[in-house]
Amino acid sequence: VQLQAYGGGLVQAGGSLRLSCAASIRVASRYAIAWFRQAPGKEREFLVVISSSGRSTSYADSVKGRFTISRDIAQNTVYLQMNSLKPEDTAIYYCAARSYPGDYVPRIGFGYWGQGTQVTVSS
Repeated sequence: VQLQAYGGGLVQAGGSLRLSCAASIRVASRYAIAWFRQAPGKEREFLVVISSSGRSTSYADSVKGRFTISRDIAQNTVYLQMNSLKPEDTAIYYCAARSYPGDYVPRIGFGYWGQGTQVTVSS
């Protein structure tokens, strides 16, 4: 499966952005999709995952209540709505896929990655 992440940009603190992750194939019922980010000089950080069933999600504490994951099955696209953005949210954001049916929400073991999209939050 190929993934393409887009929608990043420059936004002021307190603003919002919506990222999109377009998959080359149908991912519903087959792949869990997650978002990660990596800031300069830091390790890659897990943010959120949605199960292949779409019934389960899991968020990192750092984004819980501010970020929301959703998906459009018909478009094979997963979205990350980011609200109340902070300068510390500045990073390259990646989407990733892991073949795992059902409601499981993994945070590791993702074998397919998109190319990343830059998000910059100014203070």
